[in-house]
Amino acid sequence: MGNYRIGLTGGIASGKSAVATAFARLGVAIVDADTAARDALAAKSAGLAEVVAAFGADVLDDNGDLDRGAMRARVFEDPAARQTLESIVHPRVRAALQDASSDATSAYVVVAIPLLAEGGGRAGYPWLDRILVVDAPIATQLNRLLRRDGIDRVLAERMIAAQASRHERLSIADDILVNDAGLDTLAADVAALDAQYRVLASLQSRD
Repeated sequence: MGNYRIGLTGGIASGKSAVATAFARLGVAIVDADTAARDALAAKSAGLAEVVAAFGADVLDDNGDLDRGAMRARVFEDPAARQTLESIVHPRVRAALQDASSDATSAYVVVAIPLLAEGGGRAGYPWLDRILVVDAPIATQLNRLLRRDGIDRVLAERMIAAQASRHERLSIADDILVNDAGLDTLAADVAALDAQYRVLASLQSRD
């Protein structure tokens, strides 16, 4: 159980969290890369020590934890710094996700990886059986970001541009869920995918 793995990804404000929640309501185990990334840089962890070695002690707050806001701002402005941070975090996240998905007991497991394309795609995650990309038009992403984060349009556009392109994400997809309608449509689309994935997981378990 739980050894059939669906990688879930999509651009910022595409609705990945809503899709993961819809799968969870159907009894599917969700393994989250954001949680794994936080754990990878937890206080006193080897990952945090490596970050301090690379960036200096000023990336820590007064409690000795990573100052995530300052770190986020730093790597957002500096692509080389972002690559350094990702080289520290991504291998740890991949290992943690693989271990956690192996322990899942549902018919299959959804592994939510926002930066799947940026983290190597299929080459970085060869143990994924299938990749589901949540897609939305860029205009929809922008409008959602503006409403959700209360930021200006220039910053929203920069945040979208900092990620893999829409084409890069779609190129690694086995399945594409276009999330540009309401929650009822989203729930129906997830239910259809759930039925498909349960069949695929069942077939794999017979091999």
